[in-house]
Amino acid sequence: MKASARPRSRMLAASIPLLLLAGAVVAGAATAGTPAAAGTAGSPAAAATVGAGSYASTPAGPLPSGCGSISTNPRQFTTADAPTGAVPTNDWWSSLLFKRTDCAFSEPLYAHPLAYDTFTDGLGFSANSIPSISGTSTGVGEYHFPYAEDLRVGVAGLAAPLVKVADWTDWTVTPYWSDGARTLRATIGHGLPFAYFQASGGDARISVTGTPTVWANDGAMLGFTANGHNYAAYAPTGAAWTVSGSAFSSALNGRGYFSVALLPTTPATPAADRAALAATYGRYAHAHVTGTRVSYAYDPATSRVTTTYAFTVTPREGTGTQTVVSLYPHQWKALTGAAPIAPTYSSPRGRMKVLTGVSEFRTTMTFHGVLPELPAVGDGAGADRASLDALLAADRANPMDQRGDDTYWTGKGLGRAARIAEIADLVGDATDRDGALDAMRSTLTDWFTAPAGETRHQFYYDPNWGTLIGYPASYGSDQELNDHHFHYGYFVAAAATLAKFDPAWASADRYGGMVDLLIRDADNYDRSDARFPYLRDFDIYAGHDWASGHGAFAAGNNQESSSEGMNFANALIQWGQVTGNRAVRDAGVFLYTTQAAAIREYWFDVDDENFPAAFGHAAVGMVWGDGGAYSTWFSAEPEMIQGINQLPVTGGHLYLGYDPAYVRRNRAELVRNNGGEPTVWQDILWEYQALGDADTALANLRANPGYTPEEGESRAHTLHWIRNLAALGTVDTTVTADHPLAAVFSRNGARTYVAANPSGAATVVTFSDGTRLSVGAGRTATTGAYQWSGGNAGGGVEPTGSPSPTGSPTPTGSPTASPSASGSPSPTASPSPTASPSPSGSPTASPTAGDAATRYLAPNGGLPGAAQGPGTAVVPAANGNHDGTPTNPLTFTATGLNLRYAGGATDFDLFVDAGTAVGNGVQVRITYDLTGDGTPDRVETFRYFATDPIAGYEHYTPAAGMLASSGSLGDLRNGTVRVEVWSAIGVNPSTLGIGDGSVLRLPYA
Repeated sequence: MKASARPRSRMLAASIPLLLLAGAVVAGAATAGTPAAAGTAGSPAAAATVGAGSYASTPAGPLPSGCGSISTNPRQFTTADAPTGAVPTNDWWSSLLFKRTDCAFSEPLYAHPLAYDTFTDGLGFSANSIPSISGTSTGVGEYHFPYAEDLRVGVAGLAAPLVKVADWTDWTVTPYWSDGARTLRATIGHGLPFAYFQASGGDARISVTGTPTVWANDGAMLGFTANGHNYAAYAPTGAAWTVSGSAFSSALNGRGYFSVALLPTTPATPAADRAALAATYGRYAHAHVTGTRVSYAYDPATSRVTTTYAFTVTPREGTGTQTVVSLYPHQWKALTGAAPIAPTYSSPRGRMKVLTGVSEFRTTMTFHGVLPELPAVGDGAGADRASLDALLAADRANPMDQRGDDTYWTGKGLGRAARIAEIADLVGDATDRDGALDAMRSTLTDWFTAPAGETRHQFYYDPNWGTLIGYPASYGSDQELNDHHFHYGYFVAAAATLAKFDPAWASADRYGGMVDLLIRDADNYDRSDARFPYLRDFDIYAGHDWASGHGAFAAGNNQESSSEGMNFANALIQWGQVTGNRAVRDAGVFLYTTQAAAIREYWFDVDDENFPAAFGHAAVGMVWGDGGAYSTWFSAEPEMIQGINQLPVTGGHLYLGYDPAYVRRNRAELVRNNGGEPTVWQDILWEYQALGDADTALANLRANPGYTPEEGESRAHTLHWIRNLAALGTVDTTVTADHPLAAVFSRNGARTYVAANPSGAATVVTFSDGTRLSVGAGRTATTGAYQWSGGNAGGGVEPTGSPSPTGSPTPTGSPTASPSASGSPSPTASPSPTASPSPSGSPTASPTAGDAATRYLAPNGGLPGAAQGPGTAVVPAANGNHDGTPTNPLTFTATGLNLRYAGGATDFDLFVDAGTAVGNGVQVRITYDLTGDGTPDRVETFRYFATDPIAGYEHYTPAAGMLASSGSLGDLRNGTVRVEVWSAIGVNPSTLGIGDGSVLRLPYA
């Protein structure tokens, strides 16, 4: 039973979802109708050329398989007037068209708020609001709202042998029945409380399961309750409904159209309320929705994504073109403009809110940015850097460490190598960076070339299905069209990393065209390209991907690894940005931002509003059309159930840390359900934990040196990720940037701003709090953070004086800068740092030597304008509370200064370390004597910086905030500047990095 199964080498007995009921696929087994055998390869024909790459025109393995001749004729179950172009797959309604288990009709179709099923005599309706919960709150468990029929709508006497698909739009589908004498055409869709019908050859007929209660029969409108759910049926003007027991019929006044609506139902809904709702809905009953279309816009200046959900409405009566829609939680929480009415629907995704009288609605969401990788801000030349170097060297001979030869496991290997290349570049390790790039280049080039006679490592374009299949395939990516976004996301992400260092390889006349084909196959962003369906794997209205190509399960379609779906979205952002393709970049931003909101609601239920109260879990491993499951396709281990929605860990997965408190709650459930700390996939789970509690994650990593890495992860990347988050803190979503490759982190109230620039020209990134960060070509830049020496850093902060949202002054410190070969045409070029790595564990800073406004804290107590040799100084313990009062301070002084005041504020970056001591806080006071007469003219005392109990330098910057100030700044004429550093609190000494580390930056020219 597979739809998105990806077994691991440590796999235990498979965990099959408990409530799939009838209709599950069992390893491709055929059912009634005898699906045709999958197509197989003949001798490979000439390949189709795409730049220097190519794809095969003959398959090297199985084709999509199912009922009848569907392998070669996917339009077998469409009508003659169905839309042209590639047929869609991987949707909520796919089992209607991609028939695999029921060769005549479909499996249940979960549109929400209604679910439907198709039968020989018409369309069944279900509004089941009672969850079926199985399993336990500490082990494998599921909740489902399975299809439970309230009524069936059809035409009197209809006996269609099968159902075809007559139309589809972005989130609607139109099934079609015909028995030769009678026809029925229904349009159903996500968010639509109405189902719209056109009928011929007989009276419209509604058959209720059980005994209905008819509470309104007013000519053309019939109101009734079926199994506790309120419905209204609307016939044309002049028509009437005949009630005969549990069956209703209407001749429709000879007009052939009608609609049936589910009304919002609350416990004991008063009759007056349901009548009023029926009247309200009745105003739109004959304005049939015949089409839907999404459009989106990403505005980098505001980092906002605006999405418009538009409805094409065809009036069957009158001229009205407005309708009634219901919104999922991820939509109504981001809704702009319109206001929902009070009643709501229950659904497997939580409450759906209702808009009436609309032809479109809009949502606005914030895009918080992604990074190629976390910046290197950790223990630069100390033990962690030495460990990282050793770990990178250990992977030198085999950076991909590939575990399988198919598209999925090749992708996992590419993803591993891409992380190694990124972090090696950040720390100036050209050897391991280029080795990883070489492995990626040769692997991608191999897969992107399909020479005649080759049957392995190639992509085949199937013009019948409009899909690109990679061979060897895996987990149904060929026969079921499963998981293309999962597999191909790794390929695209690796290509984006390679493109930064080897742009010639990624050009359109070489291999860029093949990358674009993979993108278009999984989620075609170009509506004008009929070779592939629009956004194949992405359910536009539901806001997330579906993994199964056919969706032929009693529980609907499913998706397990939402984080691998986000890997694809992030890959589009990275590829689009590095190649300058804004259409791809913006599509990636839309997918990423929308799906991050959906994952928050439906996989994690962060606000504890959507899962049934009795379910007992804080997360699900899988989302189904009718519910969710704390399970996977391949394991019952809690580590894998939760970890499958956390991997791969990349700079594009910062969305997992938007709510640090939830990260800790997710982790607590894992430990509870596991009966202790994780024993498998420990690295993935620690990396996720680090987004909410990096100090504990780092302690866990250091306490378990013998752990077994997850198959797509490396020890080097795990150390890099966790150690640097321990320095950076948590993701700060209160500040955005006008550049997609940027993020902000906060630790102890101090912010670090990060931006990556893969282009060949320097740029300035502006953050929403006014901070401006200069980023050199091919570099990553940070503020207030110490770069691992020799690495890929660059740029500087342009002070603006704007306060941050937390009330702290905007950081204005320069980042460290060490050029690298990033963005260079030659992937083998070595970095050329401006300064050698500092020995003996001291920090290395990068401001230009001889800059009069930049002063270094020197070992002799001076403040020279040039870096000195590396050194340290001990800040004595406070042994009391000296907040605001210098006590036993280290003092550094510069005299005889003649500098013109340039405006702005004082900036500094002090490298402080309390080792493993708890409760220490270092404080600084800066005094300006403008004329050197011994009288202070300006005194600035900053809030103390609470150091962490982890060995390694941290960064005390003005982001800590001003405690007190007096006087004013002005020109220095033979002036004096003094820096005092002392312990405000704590019973242990701290270390201050001096000489070439801690710096003071004066606002002077």
